[in-house]
Amino acid sequence: MTLNILIHVLRCFAISIAFLYSCYSNQMAKEKNADTTIASKIDALLPLMTLEEKIGQMTQVRHFNDIIEEEVATRYVGSIIHTEGSTPGTTALEWQLKFKRLQEIALSTRLGIPLLFGVDAVHGQNTFDGATIFPHNIGLGASGNAELVKKVAAITALESKATGFNWVFSPCVAIPYNEKWGRVYEAFSESTELTTKLTKASIEGHQGKFSDSPIVMATAKHFIGDGSTDYGQEGGETSLSLEEVKEYLLPPYKAAIEMGVGSVMTSFNTLNGISMHAHKDHITGTLKNSLKFDGIVVSDWKGYSKYGENNIVDAGIDMVMAVDGDLEMFQKGLKKAVKSGEVSMDRIDDAVRRILRQKYRLGLFESPFPDPELIDEIGSDKHRVVARQAVRESLVLLKNEKNILPLEKNLAKIVVVGEHADSAGLQSGGWTIDWQGADRDYKGATTILEGVKKLARGEVIYDPHATNIQDDADVALIFIGEKPYAEFFGDVGHEVSDFELTLTESHQGYIDAYEKKGVNTVVILLSGRPLVSTKQIEQSDAFVAAWLPGSEGDGIAEVLFGDYNFKGKLPHSWPKSIGDYKGKYGPNFWDDSIEPLFPFGFGLQYN
Repeated sequence: MTLNILIHVLRCFAISIAFLYSCYSNQMAKEKNADTTIASKIDALLPLMTLEEKIGQMTQVRHFNDIIEEEVATRYVGSIIHTEGSTPGTTALEWQLKFKRLQEIALSTRLGIPLLFGVDAVHGQNTFDGATIFPHNIGLGASGNAELVKKVAAITALESKATGFNWVFSPCVAIPYNEKWGRVYEAFSESTELTTKLTKASIEGHQGKFSDSPIVMATAKHFIGDGSTDYGQEGGETSLSLEEVKEYLLPPYKAAIEMGVGSVMTSFNTLNGISMHAHKDHITGTLKNSLKFDGIVVSDWKGYSKYGENNIVDAGIDMVMAVDGDLEMFQKGLKKAVKSGEVSMDRIDDAVRRILRQKYRLGLFESPFPDPELIDEIGSDKHRVVARQAVRESLVLLKNEKNILPLEKNLAKIVVVGEHADSAGLQSGGWTIDWQGADRDYKGATTILEGVKKLARGEVIYDPHATNIQDDADVALIFIGEKPYAEFFGDVGHEVSDFELTLTESHQGYIDAYEKKGVNTVVILLSGRPLVSTKQIEQSDAFVAAWLPGSEGDGIAEVLFGDYNFKGKLPHSWPKSIGDYKGKYGPNFWDDSIEPLFPFGFGLQYN
């Protein structure tokens, strides 16, 4: 009897394996057939194109600043980027209609090649006022939840598509080794393993499968070494050895390519003294030849004028952000370079082939226009439910003396301190509506103070600047943190930066004021990176790293009051002192020569 059962189980197992293999084989055959068909279409189209049309396809511009509408056709533009500056309209429908108009102009050209529309959707469709804004990637890294990251990416893709885009410049798969870098929050973690896991989930969420009607095209960025520059300088030198780059920085890109990522963006840093925009050994050699990446390599902002002009195309960049005055220089300069033999026609054809391939895979030749029926998805309740989950799972509890948390909802009096508690802009950080973020509220967002008031049954007093001390409060919830910033403006040490790796004097004063009065203090830090806060952690009864939660501030209140437990674990080692940053790197997962205050992966929970 036992033998018969075993035989039956083995038979069922064999049937299951055969079925799965059959499904896999059918899917592989389907994708291979689709790519063969696309290759045939490109083979027919490419010989029809003039050099000007090919260079046009390699051109990405910012419409509202670089060209007028008619030049989409006369310059044969291949892609339009939307970022800081004039918006396409007020409503999502106005955005769609603007992009539809531009697409119609592109389709009216001799060959009718559709446009790619790109957007920096780094934590939601963060350029649209009213979209769902998720925690920045550092918070998602703290969650460690790949399935959640996939959902976040899928919603980001859907809301981006609903506003007219088919390409997002996300996810950032950098691995930061120094918190002085102003883009730490754009990356998931200092851990290669965790970053790789979440990169795969993000690509799958953004794109789905190209063979099954993708949502949008994703971008793995910035290739390679942007988060690992010496002393955390944006665009600085990455002095890691080739072996270290391959072991620690390359795995997320391998994973992204395995997931079929549609594009890779090059980085501002140099590697071994060579600009990554012009690093042929890595762009063509490693990325395209060794890793077999068949998508688009896109430059970063003004890459052509910054990093050697035609050298970047020869190195392997396929599409150039010819923005802020670079358009004429790029198109004329590249044409001249081809005529002189400086850049080969084979290199041009390879670039255009890659661009056309992704436009076919995205289905743009068949369905080039945005879908108005998607508009109701933007900022929808079901999307905000996922965003609140992401907020809750991103929170890391670093200290909880006397089990002061979770808070009782029937406390007689709670005082909420700090301007970060009642500002959607401050709680969201950079890349939120504006490039550098702002301290103002935006549509649909819920502040943390609103969340506290929703759950507390007793009196809630708001004391934004600790000037109305409530010494009879049962607890003070003190919200401290950084002002919004993006890119090099957040670099510590940058000449125009106000940012340090410590708290401001005013925020330190909030904690001092309530500690002196003997009020129980729960300190919640809202920041894009770990900050040196050893003293503040010692002063507080409880301390929470809340990162930059995005639009759903009430998710923080739900955890503070115990509706949900803490789940987050540190995605970065936590610094003990400013002295930790005397060298190139801070305390981190890769270099354990500096002992952190809290190690990577640390995080408490309620008993």
